[in-house]
Amino acid sequence: MKYAIQAAILAASLFGAMGVASADSIPGMRGHDHTGITVPDMKQAVDFFTNVVGCKKAMSFGPFADDKGTFMQDLLGVDPKAVIEEITLVRCGYGSNIELFKYTAPDQKDLTPKNSDIGGFHIAFYVDDVAAAKTYLEGKGVKTRMGPLPVNEGPAAGQTILYFQAPWGLQLEAISYPEGMAYEKGAETVLWSPKDPSK
Repeated sequence: MKYAIQAAILAASLFGAMGVASADSIPGMRGHDHTGITVPDMKQAVDFFTNVVGCKKAMSFGPFADDKGTFMQDLLGVDPKAVIEEITLVRCGYGSNIELFKYTAPDQKDLTPKNSDIGGFHIAFYVDDVAAAKTYLEGKGVKTRMGPLPVNEGPAAGQTILYFQAPWGLQLEAISYPEGMAYEKGAETVLWSPKDPSK
């Protein structure tokens, strides 16, 4: 009886461990490939990301629609009559890609979320000098917020940040941490950084 209980405990711990191991990662997950953003005007968005931010256009394709069925809803969770007029992908330095979508849809909302809104987001670009980035952006007529703001305390100490906005309201950030951040000392996991992509 004693061995049966021990065997049951061992089996439970093994199966439990296997369950945990399989839930640790999407199988074959290698990293962040792209961020998709729906924009109101594709020409304006491509111009901003290429001629202001400094990304490079890689490709464009589309349109996509399904006049008779529910393909768009089934694949993307949008209104069945939604149309993707165009998709353009840009590559930004040593970071991941940005996928720009120009949609039309019967139920389309024109909302620009604040960072504090559920579903709000921003895209951060690593720069060597946040003050130089602010001067450059303002010279291009881009709206910037307070900063550069150096972070001097806590785990993020060592970084300097500045938020700015695309013409249609998308939130972006310039960030720099040339000497790293405080949390890195003794950290088991260090955040990926475009300043050292192989690390």
